[in-house]
Amino acid sequence: MPLDALLQEIAACRACAGELPHEPRPVTMVGRSTRLLICGQAPGRRVHESGVPFTDPSGDRLRRWMGVNSETFYGDRRIGVAAMAFCFPGANPKGGDYPPPPRCARLWRPRLLAALPGVELTLLVGGYAQVWALGDRVKANMTETVRAWRDYEAQGLLPMPHPSWRNTAWLRRNPWFEDEVVPHLRSRVHQLLSP
Repeated sequence: MPLDALLQEIAACRACAGELPHEPRPVTMVGRSTRLLICGQAPGRRVHESGVPFTDPSGDRLRRWMGVNSETFYGDRRIGVAAMAFCFPGANPKGGDYPPPPRCARLWRPRLLAALPGVELTLLVGGYAQVWALGDRVKANMTETVRAWRDYEAQGLLPMPHPSWRNTAWLRRNPWFEDEVVPHLRSRVHQLLSP
């Protein structure tokens, strides 16, 4: 199926209607020229409201890690975003958002990834994306998976923590991420976006 038709199907998806505390609003940002794919968890409330991925403080931190500004992030069609779930799963009263419903990834990810043959690097942002993409190659926890980032390079995968403010303490405890992984990420992004 052509990518445009698939994206229309995704935009019209209502598979989780009745299970979400709001009307489904699938959010993706991919195209035929996507070379760098950002695979996060699921849109947050602000993204649900805007319909544009990473329009929140997490996006600011992610762009800083990548070494790109907002104009490049949203304007360069070589950058794409497709989370594990395309709709905001709702806020958990205990804090944070609910996890991405597995149904969304099963329903759409294989077809979408097959329609994006130009992807050279996928950022696996957070534990849910890492578990789905790496399967039995995932380490005991997110920290160990991210620490082993070099093990996944040959497959064009880069595991990362989520850029949420909730991970600020994790970043302080693990300075190696910003010392080692972020410079590598910036170098790869620069390479992928060079003319």
